Amino acid sequence: MNRFDYVRAGTVAEAVQAFAGADSARFIAGGTNLIDLMKYDVERPGRLIDITRLPLGEIAEHDGGLRIGALATNATVAYDDRVRARYPLLADAILAGASAQLRNAASTGGNLLQRTRCYYFYDTATPCNKRQPGSGCPAIGGVNRIHAIFGTSEHCIATHPSDMCVALAALEATVQVSGPEGERSIPFAEFHRLPGDAPEKDTNLRPGEIIVSVDLPDQDFSRHYTYLKLRDRLSYAFALVSVAAALELDGDAVKTARLALGGVAHKPWRNTEAEALLQGKPATRESFQAAADLIVAEAKPQQGNAFKVELARRAIVRGLEQAAAGTPQSVTDKRIQ
Repeated sequence: MNRFDYVRAGTVAEAVQAFAGADSARFIAGGTNLIDLMKYDVERPGRLIDITRLPLGEIAEHDGGLRIGALATNATVAYDDRVRARYPLLADAILAGASAQLRNAASTGGNLLQRTRCYYFYDTATPCNKRQPGSGCPAIGGVNRIHAIFGTSEHCIATHPSDMCVALAALEATVQVSGPEGERSIPFAEFHRLPGDAPEKDTNLRPGEIIVSVDLPDQDFSRHYTYLKLRDRLSYAFALVSVAAALELDGDAVKTARLALGGVAHKPWRNTEAEALLQGKPATRESFQAAADLIVAEAKPQQGNAFKVELARRAIVRGLEQAAAGTPQSVTDKRIQ
């Protein structure tokens, strides 16, 4: 294990102050991702700032919606009665990911900050632009079955691994952060980054900023929703393609549509043009196929993951059909059909 300083913060202000001037400082809560990265020598922080004692674990009413503290565990969020009743899409997405043990430890803020599970990123014997900018991306032209088909660049084709974040993208959550320059709100669509020419940067957080909470807006998608996750095995696997679909219907027509994909890009992938296309249209397979075709038209797959294009198209249609019918995907039914 590499040497590092350890600091335990008692307040958000102390945590932000402890970050300043440190060599590659990292905040740590559940540690379900960061500790793995340290063991594999992928991350070598010079200082760990323990934030587990900060008062950020509450789930509370806020502006008609809910405010989820950054230290609320994934299990706490998934089983909260208010989340289950008003944001079941989020609860189902969380329960589709990881194991019960990990959900009991992983925090909401940490879930947003997960690093990619790219083979090459975790293998320090290979080049990786996320670990060492400018060293190359061997996934391009290499083993890339699990990699991105949207929003890629010549520098990186990695995917974001979170299930929770796909649901939060569809729900249009807001991330509240605090840092050296004060507090600010970040719309969820702007929180994560595409790789571009700086794939080492996963988010738009500024140096020293800490996630304080995630705010869910007051919009009811509690009936017409689904989280569909397609993967190689029945449990404890990352998505090849996942779909978070949420609809508001006016009779048999779509009034509002939200759609986010996971397992296909460096961030949860949304196409607002496809969502707009569905507005006012009948909630039918034909409408959903048109939206799916619009989304996958911009896919740029690699040789090893070209199958994801058709898989995504079919998953989008199936997810929207389940949402429209009010029959959400069971978290125990993860078969690829």
